[in-house]
Amino acid sequence: MAEREIIHRVTLPIGPIHPALKEPISFRIAVDGEEIVDADFRPGHIHRGIEWLGARMNWIQILYIAERICGICSWSHPMSYIQSVETACNVEVPERAEYIRVIMGELERIHSHILWAGIAGHEIGYYTILHYTWLWREKVLDLMELLTGNRVTKSMAMIGGVRRDIEDKHIPLIKENVEYYKKVSDQLVDIFLHDKTIEKRVKGCGILTERDALAFCAVGPTVRGSGIRKDVRQDEGIAAYGDIGVKAVVPQDVLGSVTGDVLDRVVVRAVEVRQSAEIIERALDMMPSGDIMFESKPLKLLAYLKKQSGEATGRYEAPRGEVIHYVRAEESDRPARWKPRAPTLNNLPTCKPILMHNQIADIPIVIASIDPCFSCTDRVAIVDERSGETSIITREELERLSRKKTEELR
Repeated sequence: MAEREIIHRVTLPIGPIHPALKEPISFRIAVDGEEIVDADFRPGHIHRGIEWLGARMNWIQILYIAERICGICSWSHPMSYIQSVETACNVEVPERAEYIRVIMGELERIHSHILWAGIAGHEIGYYTILHYTWLWREKVLDLMELLTGNRVTKSMAMIGGVRRDIEDKHIPLIKENVEYYKKVSDQLVDIFLHDKTIEKRVKGCGILTERDALAFCAVGPTVRGSGIRKDVRQDEGIAAYGDIGVKAVVPQDVLGSVTGDVLDRVVVRAVEVRQSAEIIERALDMMPSGDIMFESKPLKLLAYLKKQSGEATGRYEAPRGEVIHYVRAEESDRPARWKPRAPTLNNLPTCKPILMHNQIADIPIVIASIDPCFSCTDRVAIVDERSGETSIITREELERLSRKKTEELR
């Protein structure tokens, strides 16, 4: 059979250069008319030198760099890092601190998933969803500010424990938020499952099969959206998750079947908001009293770490997926090697199979469905390979096409 002729070639440079970006990247997408027939991405435009900076910092200073790898995952990266250090250097974490870590991690997950739902609404032209969700997330941001002093970079994690305790006076407010976000989760599920226009935009769109998810080593809601129960909290039982008990959420739990499309990934995130609220509730009930630090004085902690040698990896289930940090200690006040790996590294290659055979107007929501940690779409160049004519589609025009498709389906 002769190869299908490609009439137009569409290039989406997502980035590659922008002062606000932390992971610049460029997409190149080929279309035949409106149908996507090929897709490629080109990372590596800018390197922030995170590991290089870490090589010149001591064990505690690296925490501040790890926290800034990703603003949305500002708990997950330090959590993975401190776990690797604690394993490599034989640091025993107090049990109460392990439960506080669980609570902080689930608050971050609630915040991240609700933020993502708003972005998803924005990508398909449903600004009501954007405004509702970003209103809902304010309560969890306010709660994190109360517990840690900060809304984004929380500076809560510490090698051997946590910096701040959860006081008794804070528990009623946390429980109030737990009940609030259970209702929010139900509302999210109702919105995305029962609005016919939204259903038409996300159902059957951006399909990642179970086979492709495994082949590309996808993580987080991206792999769970393909029906695979893969979750570090469930598989490893890190921190206090082993005592609390976690079962990975998959679409068949809610829908009865799995397709691996954008809708399935939406459902996983929406239901995980309720799951996170329930985990926090159980953690509060089970949390023992006691210390929250292995060593409260930083200089003494550094002196202890300076005498240790060993290597280890720390794994944590960030909202986007599995985060891994590797450290090697060689009796020094700083790691001999520190290597972080973010979940987007795994999920990004899945963009090719999930984009195939969709339309240009589907590109924003399909790419957003993996919750990538890189820049938004800047522009699209459409090249007619027969005539050689080139036209530029701006980001605003691409969003207009996406919204127009939604309007046509109403």
